[in-house]
Amino acid sequence: MNLFKALVTVSGMTLISRIFGFLRDAVIARVFGAGLYTDAFFVAFKLPNLLRRVFGEGAFSQAFVPILAEYKARRGEADTRAFVDHVSTLLALALLLVTVVGIIAAPLIIYITAPGFAAASGKFDLTVQLLRVTFPYILFISLTSLASGILNTYSRFAIPAFTPTLLNLSFIVFALWLAPWFDPPILALAWAVFVGGLLQLGFQLPHLAKLGLLPRPRLNLRDAGVWRVLKLMGPAVFGVSIGQISLLINTIFASFLVTGSVSWLYYADRLMEFPTGVLGVALGTILLPSLSKSFADKTTDEYSRLLDWGLRLTLLLALPSALGLAILAVPLIATLFQHGAFDRNDVTMTSQALVAYSVGLVGLILVKVLAPGFYARQNIRTPVKVGLLTLLVTQLLNLAFIYPLRHAGLALAIGVGACVNAGFLYYKLRQHAIFQPQPGWRRFGVQLVGALAVMGVVLWVVSGASESWLYGAALTRALRLTAVVLLGAGSYFVALWLFGLRPRDFLKRVG
Repeated sequence: MNLFKALVTVSGMTLISRIFGFLRDAVIARVFGAGLYTDAFFVAFKLPNLLRRVFGEGAFSQAFVPILAEYKARRGEADTRAFVDHVSTLLALALLLVTVVGIIAAPLIIYITAPGFAAASGKFDLTVQLLRVTFPYILFISLTSLASGILNTYSRFAIPAFTPTLLNLSFIVFALWLAPWFDPPILALAWAVFVGGLLQLGFQLPHLAKLGLLPRPRLNLRDAGVWRVLKLMGPAVFGVSIGQISLLINTIFASFLVTGSVSWLYYADRLMEFPTGVLGVALGTILLPSLSKSFADKTTDEYSRLLDWGLRLTLLLALPSALGLAILAVPLIATLFQHGAFDRNDVTMTSQALVAYSVGLVGLILVKVLAPGFYARQNIRTPVKVGLLTLLVTQLLNLAFIYPLRHAGLALAIGVGACVNAGFLYYKLRQHAIFQPQPGWRRFGVQLVGALAVMGVVLWVVSGASESWLYGAALTRALRLTAVVLLGAGSYFVALWLFGLRPRDFLKRVG
């Protein structure tokens, strides 16, 4: 399998999803703006989304994929099918219980996670109502993540990468055409989450059937593989929860700030998720099965080369992304979101958060590459310990930054915390002799710094004054931004070429 080709496939599908994600956010910003209603929805959506990351894409995939890869490599087809059936049945039952409890306990959950809303009864009640509609999303999307883990293990990367597009399409349809049928209209977004979750799950099931791995309801707690997954999921849930707890604490802090703070952070985070998803999630998606196979085959040199390839590719693409987001914060937000109810003050406030977030973009993406280095070896305890340290550092930074920087301080704390997380993961990989850097890093670093300097100067000159982006027609701004981004990206890659870097340097194949 050509890893670079697989990365291009996953990144391409993810790019499509992110583009529709931007359309969705532009539609939401135009229709609902940034205020009481959007604050309520973003809090209500964040909670099931965080649980999805814990149970679905986070802890479960970290525990499930390495063992599934082992079954695929060493066990027969019948054992693998039985393992999938037993794990999926247990996961579905657990998620159903969590969903029911979440719906019943919605008022308590909102009181704990957004206590600042309690002072405004209308805002609190609306958020509870929205949460009860969105909470079943955890059931649908976690089962979707199970299906994605199976498909990725069998190198069917395109389908899981495209799947999130369906949620974005659901948002767009409900916001543009169905919102007037709801009272209040913001309820349309909650039902878009519910329907989007169903669509994503339904889309992947036929592809599992083609592999002969469509799960059947069979509960068998005596299956040794199930117990191994459960054993790994304990520390994995704790480890993934650390990051999500940090985000929830940020929401608590933001709920006490001025109205709009939650929304400004949301829109900035959505822009951050573009490179994080297109590169970070894509790299983690293809690396985890490959690393798991390498570990099962006991090819330690190949294991280290895979990590080295991932780290270089991360720095090659994440560093210019971070620099571009920081320099073009106002142009990006004004072009994408300054329509309808989203005004110039919202652009200014959101751009402050985006600049702060960009500080940690490289760290956020590096974690997606470094953590699988432990998960593939079925070592989850080390990332958990690092995560605990990161949580402590992030909250200390929250306290230090929130007073002078307000909502932007919360974003900066997340970014710096991510860099701390990545730094300690790298240190532990070297300490445990899991990763050995390959030759050529010094030359690679010089090439990167030179190309980044060229790109930074080009973007700074051609983007002009930030104030100029707050005026003019939407189409004019979009065409201007496109030209600026193309000039910046073109200058970066031309500079890399002149400094001697070639695409063939990143071609990578695994057996």
